[in-house]
Amino acid sequence: MTDRAARPSTSITVDLHCHSDASFDSSVHPFALVERAVHRRLSHLAITDHGTIEGALRARDAGIHWVDVIVGEEMRTTMGDVIGLFLERAIPNGLALEETVAAIREQGGIVGLPHPFDRHRPSVAARLDEDALEVVAGLIDYVEVRNGRLSDRTASVRALAFAATNGLPGVDASDAHTLVELGRVWTPLQGGASSAVELRAGLDRRVAETRELYERGPRAWHGLRRVRTAVRTLGRRAGATR
Repeated sequence: MTDRAARPSTSITVDLHCHSDASFDSSVHPFALVERAVHRRLSHLAITDHGTIEGALRARDAGIHWVDVIVGEEMRTTMGDVIGLFLERAIPNGLALEETVAAIREQGGIVGLPHPFDRHRPSVAARLDEDALEVVAGLIDYVEVRNGRLSDRTASVRALAFAATNGLPGVDASDAHTLVELGRVWTPLQGGASSAVELRAGLDRRVAETRELYERGPRAWHGLRRVRTAVRTLGRRAGATR
């Protein structure tokens, strides 16, 4: 276990899943996403459009201050959706899961599993048995344990259990397709997220917290999220009155 004194003291707020008008199902300009992220006091924003990185590149290359843009993509594999972060080239839809993961790794990227147990979307883990889930766990870097567009609490609890029992970090992400959704769900991390190395280190520090939340049970987990939301709301109100 890392000595507490050696842990990074910097706290950041990240949303690792949102969509711009480069996606077929969103009409939000990438710059508007970044401006909204500033308003919501996010420090890092991953724009993860469906099958393209064009929106994320536009936002990153604009050099807007206060928010670091992570270039990502949500790919449709033959098993379901996967997210790649810190990409420089788009990865095509329709590949096998293992091929998609290899393509992300080839670029030095990070592999995330969005809405893994949502049966209403093409989710990788929703219909797999335990042996297959173990294989998937060995391919990815993090699991979305809360997705802002998922109302099925059971699916969220299953995602938390999957992450915790496989030693993976769980994250909360908005999956925003509109400005109103952005920043409603986010993840606090210690350290930085300006590179794949930094984000991976921050995610690694969440493994213990993910396991602890799972062991405490769903009620404690949902209670913690409500507290975080309240604190963020108070902070925004205080900032608006200055």
